[in-house]
Amino acid sequence: MGKTVAEKIFDAHLVDRPDGDICVIRLDAVFCHEITTPLAITDLMARGKDRVFDPAKIKAVIDHVTPAKDSKTATQGKILRDWAKRHEIKDFFDIGQNGVCHALFPEKGFARPGYTIIMGDSHTCTHGAFGAFAAGVGTTDLEVGILKGVCAFHYPRTIRIDVTGQTGPGVFAKDVILSIIGRLGVSGATNKVIEFAGPVVKSMSMASRQTLCNMAVEAGATCGICYPDMTTVRYLWRFIKDEFNSEADAAEAYGKFLPDSDAVYDDRITIDVSDLEPMVTFGYKPDQVKPVREMEGTPVDQVYIGSCTNGRLEDLRAAAMVLKGRRISDNVRGIVSPATPDVFRRAIDEGIIAIFMDAGFCVTNPTCGACLGMSNGVLAEGEVCAATTNRNFNGRMGKGGMVHLMSPATAAATALAGYITQARN
Repeated sequence: MGKTVAEKIFDAHLVDRPDGDICVIRLDAVFCHEITTPLAITDLMARGKDRVFDPAKIKAVIDHVTPAKDSKTATQGKILRDWAKRHEIKDFFDIGQNGVCHALFPEKGFARPGYTIIMGDSHTCTHGAFGAFAAGVGTTDLEVGILKGVCAFHYPRTIRIDVTGQTGPGVFAKDVILSIIGRLGVSGATNKVIEFAGPVVKSMSMASRQTLCNMAVEAGATCGICYPDMTTVRYLWRFIKDEFNSEADAAEAYGKFLPDSDAVYDDRITIDVSDLEPMVTFGYKPDQVKPVREMEGTPVDQVYIGSCTNGRLEDLRAAAMVLKGRRISDNVRGIVSPATPDVFRRAIDEGIIAIFMDAGFCVTNPTCGACLGMSNGVLAEGEVCAATTNRNFNGRMGKGGMVHLMSPATAAATALAGYITQARN
């Protein structure tokens, strides 16, 4: 019987099967940020187990509130900072070098095909775009990962989604994944892996693949996975060039993590996106999705462009194409947060930041604080935000606030109009 991508990765990392389908797997990386990791650190210290399994495999960043906004967030940063120094964790990204974790870590080459990765963050599934198994975990599993370099999971079951056709104007990876979540529902892939396949996914950039995988968890999935190919290799080449004779050799080696032709899936779904329109959420669940045209005219108070979903350079480019030479509505606050210092720098070099500023946007340092209502764009009660983030839960960006999820291009068009509208308009 053939195997899926996740099954191949689990089999290659299996340490023990203590009971039934429970697998203890070896970890290639443990990612950490200042919101969830300090809880694990302080508990390990209290238990007399202030150790790390391998400092080279731990990557840490101060991400959500940066710089600190109050004593509590300063303390969270200090706990992570002191821990990284104490254990000589080289890959720690402090103020000035930090950014949105799920954009920064791939940019540094820390996610590779076949890797196993955990983090105390539900959107760790983003890193599956590289053909890795990457999952968000709770504090106890994070502690075990930090201490022992292993984690326990159920042996993976997989849904394969083949995306076919060709996307039309104004339609991006964000629209594709919103439509998929709308079809599956918020629990349609619970405790399963989603393999994203088909010609549309194969033609996507790594940034777009990360957008797909980032929101797999919004359908309940443990991880979203794209197949490693030459696009993956070229993105990673500067980090892996000493391991292979050529890009072709690297692609061939990573091919061992492709699914077998007779792999067994829990479900296999084909979605033709040829007629897909720009999409947007309504209500307070990510599967409450409809075409933008059906929300046309809905007023907004704030437009936020950024996050681990859509804060990469191609996202800023898409929004800037809509904004260039125009000014946003007087009724809208526009905020853009490039996901990493490198994205920020390149956006400056390309003139993208100037376009945002000329349009009336506030440009902030790299952070994902606004996405979960911690900093950098929190909503007041009754306010509405058009956002390129990944969750529209009630109160997600501020108590009593409403969030409508959309692509960067749709968000930019909405900022210009002052109400939800399509970029193609």
